[in-house]
Amino acid sequence: MLRIHVSGMDLSQVRMATRPDALWETILSFHRLRDRRASTVFGKWRAETRPRLNGETRLLAALVPPRGYFPDFLTPSRAGSEPHGFDAGMEALRDTPPERLHAELGLLRADRREPGRPSSLGGRHGGGHAGGRPGRTGGVRPAGGRPGDARPVPPVRLDALGEGRAEPLGRLISALRGYHRAAVEPYWPHIRASIEADRAVRGRALLDGGAEELLASLPPMIRWRAPVLEADYPVDRELHLDGRGLLLQPSFFCRSTPVVYRDPTLPPVLVYPVTHSAAPVFAEPGPGPWLGRLLGNTRSTVLQAIGAGCTTSELARRAGVSLASASQHACVLREAGLVRTLRHGSSVLHTLTPLGGSLLRGGAPLALS
Repeated sequence: MLRIHVSGMDLSQVRMATRPDALWETILSFHRLRDRRASTVFGKWRAETRPRLNGETRLLAALVPPRGYFPDFLTPSRAGSEPHGFDAGMEALRDTPPERLHAELGLLRADRREPGRPSSLGGRHGGGHAGGRPGRTGGVRPAGGRPGDARPVPPVRLDALGEGRAEPLGRLISALRGYHRAAVEPYWPHIRASIEADRAVRGRALLDGGAEELLASLPPMIRWRAPVLEADYPVDRELHLDGRGLLLQPSFFCRSTPVVYRDPTLPPVLVYPVTHSAAPVFAEPGPGPWLGRLLGNTRSTVLQAIGAGCTTSELARRAGVSLASASQHACVLREAGLVRTLRHGSSVLHTLTPLGGSLLRGGAPLALS
């Protein structure tokens, strides 16, 4: 279990990330790519992504095992959530001090010396999966390969990386760029919309009851028992915020349990999974003509446009209606219990309620990732 100790000062500094973090999504998606247990939710994405990969993923597999610790330097603090997040993250990675590279790669090697056991390091655990088989160091199969192909990365690559040499660091950045381009970038609008929908739910909790209500609104694997935020976690870990506050980072590719940095001196961040439906993510829109017959064609279009979360202006653009018409349709859907609206100043954000989401999916249930 993870126990995060939150003081009164920390509580006043709990905040939500303003956008998805490109580095966290990239690294955590690499776990999903090799996690067959997520086949229902991520199967379509995995099938589309694998043919676009190349041999560079072998280097990523050496640094990001299916389970266990992966180095903090792969997700530089806050860099990936900037407006140009991925590029900013790559620059931050390039500037990582050699001594930090060496130390964190040492932790990675130590974690692998105890195969088949949860990490004793109390660090990040690849989406929270404990126990099971030891992590393979093989890459993800590219097009034409066999599932489970494993080609070890020569140790000299990681040794040279740990020395801070420019060439292996450049190779790592190239591998990350290639993987991000293949696995994450094509789906970024959907990822961003899912994060915005989650932010709307958390924002409403914050407006209704403050920071404590926000913490209490987090997914079921995270529990607020003042003054401690508890979470399911593969090892026992105590994290003291010590007045630094806590950044809450929703993640599309995080699954089952949250993730935190191994290094307790880094700015505290809790990466947690957003809620997915039981249907495959990135699937084509599901509602058939029956939805139009039930709600009317325009209102059906509006409901589908709200599916990933949007402002009234975005809704009008997506649905092809005027701003006034979009606002009116959203109001009717809200009164019917299909849509919720979060107001912040002069802006509003519309998202689906569980009932609206179920209607849009034709009754498919929700499933926590």
